[in-house]
Amino acid sequence: MAGGRQDLTQGPIASTLLLFAIPTLAANVLQSLNASINTVWIGRFLGERALAATANASNILFLIFSALFGCSMAAMILVGQHMGRRDVDGARRAVGAAATLLLGISFVMMAIGIGLTDKLLHLLGTPADAAPLASAYLKMMFWSLPFSAIMVLLMMTLRGIGDAMTPLWFMIVGIVLDAGLNPFFIAGIGPFPEMGIVGSAVATLIANGVSMVGMLAVVYWRDLPIRLRGRELAYLLPGPALIRLIFGKGMMMGLQMFVLTAAALVMVGLVNQAGVIVTAAYGVAFQLWNYIQMPSMAVASAVSAMAAQNIGAGRWDRLGSITNIGLLYNFLMTGVLIALLTLVDDHVLGLFLGAGSPAIGVAERIHLLASWSFLFSGATMVMLGTIRANGVVLMPLIIMIVGLFACRLGFALFAQPWLHFDALWWAFPVGSMASAALTWAYYRQGGWKKTSLVEQAERAEHAPA
Repeated sequence: MAGGRQDLTQGPIASTLLLFAIPTLAANVLQSLNASINTVWIGRFLGERALAATANASNILFLIFSALFGCSMAAMILVGQHMGRRDVDGARRAVGAAATLLLGISFVMMAIGIGLTDKLLHLLGTPADAAPLASAYLKMMFWSLPFSAIMVLLMMTLRGIGDAMTPLWFMIVGIVLDAGLNPFFIAGIGPFPEMGIVGSAVATLIANGVSMVGMLAVVYWRDLPIRLRGRELAYLLPGPALIRLIFGKGMMMGLQMFVLTAAALVMVGLVNQAGVIVTAAYGVAFQLWNYIQMPSMAVASAVSAMAAQNIGAGRWDRLGSITNIGLLYNFLMTGVLIALLTLVDDHVLGLFLGAGSPAIGVAERIHLLASWSFLFSGATMVMLGTIRANGVVLMPLIIMIVGLFACRLGFALFAQPWLHFDALWWAFPVGSMASAALTWAYYRQGGWKKTSLVEQAERAEHAPA
């Protein structure tokens, strides 16, 4: 049902999964475009130092958002499983606990972050001429954390009840406000104060605040299962056992994002050894890969939401079809995108590098050798989407560490004497196929089905304080 709560345990799987994945894909694309637009505004109005400042600040913010996203994902799974059981009260208990947890994390991180901003930037090795701008930008972004935390929670739990459209609409509202207000606050256009780089953060704060309030209004206006009122407000004071469960699952999911980022940073360090032309080529190829991965990320998110409801409903018989159809969509959507970009890669790469750049040929080779690996990494994401839908987080983390560090980075290091710098690009398919094989083996083994997350939550809620 477009724009509303949907029962994901009934009806045809293929069409339901596709219609659920498309809004998530659109949201991912819009989010990336918004980041690009804001980067353009900062670069045009404030120059290279401001761009360097936001890049350094973004590294710190990403770590914090990993924790917020992980806990929101855990809440989405709990809400989805409760909805599959037709247990609306249980879904609301999960929302109340997650809201308290996320607000607590965001306020603590805000206070610590504002106090330690300059030290954190120094630890990152932020260039001295960019440090004051990065400090001002980051401090203002820390003020927006509580708004961002509740906004992410609302988006994820709405998907948990089967509503993928409402998060998309308010993503659009936030992006229009953020991108639209950026130049006015940065440059002081019209009645707006000239705030420089801080203005970009203020625009983000306003956009997140409006999106959060708008989503809350819709949730209460439509009386959706994630709203709390009356006696249900007591769910904002959950028992410590339920908080520990959501926090533990959330931190493990957030740690997976951290591992992914750490492996990417190590790879950048290896690429840097090849010189500036290769580094520039890799940077541009990486920009293309961000978009190549979006279909599989959207499909994996849809698979998680759909699988969670079916697990809650005891419909284990549908999980195999959900996963298999998700895998099919991944191969079709990602494969078509890779093929199209390969056909026109010289034109697309030229947009970033300039038509006569010597890095274009290098970037084309990187794309040719490595981009097809995202068919396998996408398949891994889809299978892990089903596994995570039951709250299983340790084995996915182990598989990610083995695939990224032992296989991808290990191959990149040890194959260089024979393949030279091509070893870096071949490392992507080697690591992706290893991760896919390990994930498939664990998925087929079935140990992740033993206990549902909602059963763990029920035990936690009845545990003594």
